[in-house]
Amino acid sequence: MRKDYQNQEIDTSQPAVPDTVSVALAELAGEMREGLLALTVGTGLQVMAAIMEADVTAACGPKGRHDPERTATRHGHGAGSVSLGGRRVPVQRPRMRAVDGSGELPVAAYELFSDTEVLGRMALDRVLAGLSTRHYSLGLEPVGARTETAATATSRSAVSRRFVAQTETALAALLSADLSGLDLVGFMVDGVHFGEHTCVVALGIAIDGTKHPLSLVEGSTENATLVTELIVGLREHGLDVTKPILAVLDGSKALRRAVVDVFDRPVIARCNSTSSEMWLIISRRSCDPRPPRGCGGRITPTRRWPPRPSSRRWPRSWTAPTPAPRRACARAWTTP
Repeated sequence: MRKDYQNQEIDTSQPAVPDTVSVALAELAGEMREGLLALTVGTGLQVMAAIMEADVTAACGPKGRHDPERTATRHGHGAGSVSLGGRRVPVQRPRMRAVDGSGELPVAAYELFSDTEVLGRMALDRVLAGLSTRHYSLGLEPVGARTETAATATSRSAVSRRFVAQTETALAALLSADLSGLDLVGFMVDGVHFGEHTCVVALGIAIDGTKHPLSLVEGSTENATLVTELIVGLREHGLDVTKPILAVLDGSKALRRAVVDVFDRPVIARCNSTSSEMWLIISRRSCDPRPPRGCGGRITPTRRWPPRPSSRRWPRSWTAPTPAPRRACARAWTTP
C-alpha cells in the first residue's frame, strides 16, 4: 500500500545531482568478471544511491551541522525497490521527515527511479514481439548474478498484469485520439475475428503513405449499424469526411452502406481476399528455379511447393504467370 506522501505529485524533473561521485570499485569485483553490462549496472546503482543522498542533503542540510533554514530532517533508511531493465531491484532508500512535524517527505530521486511505467512499456513491447509471459525473464538483459537473484516482478502474473494495464491505456488513447490533424487519402475498414469475437477495425492512409490505426469496435457481425457508429465516432473526433477519399472494402454491403452514409464523396474500391491469395500463389510459382544473380551457385531450394489444388486452377485467360518481384523469389531460396 502506498503511503500518503507517495500519492502526491512530486517534481522529479530536477533531482539534486552531485558534481562528483565516488564509486567503490572493490564492491564491483564480481560484476567485472561477468561483463561490462553487469559492471555498468553495479556502478549505476552506486551512482543512484549518491543522487538520493544528495536530494536528502539539499533538503536537510549537511550531515552533522545545524541548518536553521532546513525544511526536513533525516529519518534513517528503509527498504525500497527501483526499476531496472524490466525488473524490480531492492535497494536501501533514504528517508526524511518535515521539520513542522507534518509527516514523511518524499525523496525526488527515489520517486523517479522507482517509477513502474517503464516496466509496463517493456512488458508490452516484448509480449507483442512474441515473448510469452512464462519466458519473460529470459528476454531481459543480463545485469549480473547478484542483481538477478534479488530481482522481482518477473513472474507470469506480474508481467500479465502490466501487459493488461498497458493495453487498456493504449486502447483508451486510441479511442480518444484527435484526428483533426490527419490528411487521409485512403480509408480501410474490415472485420477481424478473434475466436468468438468480431472487431471492426478502421485504418487510415495519409498522403505520405503512413498508416494510422483510427479506431475499433466490438460486435457480433459486420452490420451497417455497427460500422456507421464506428465511422460517426471518427467524425466526432475530428476526421474530415467532406474531402474525397478512397475507401477500400471487401465487398460487404454493410461496409459500403456505412461508408456512403457518412462520407460525402467516397470512392469505393473492392479488395478481394481470394484474389490476394491467388496473387501469392502466382508469385511463388513464377519464381525462377535458378538461383538469383550474385549468389555464386551456393543457394539450394529448401522446399518444393505442393501441387496446385484443383480449386485454385488458373483461369484460361492467364496464359502465363506474371513475373514475381525479386524479393519474392529470394524468399524461396536460402543458403545451406
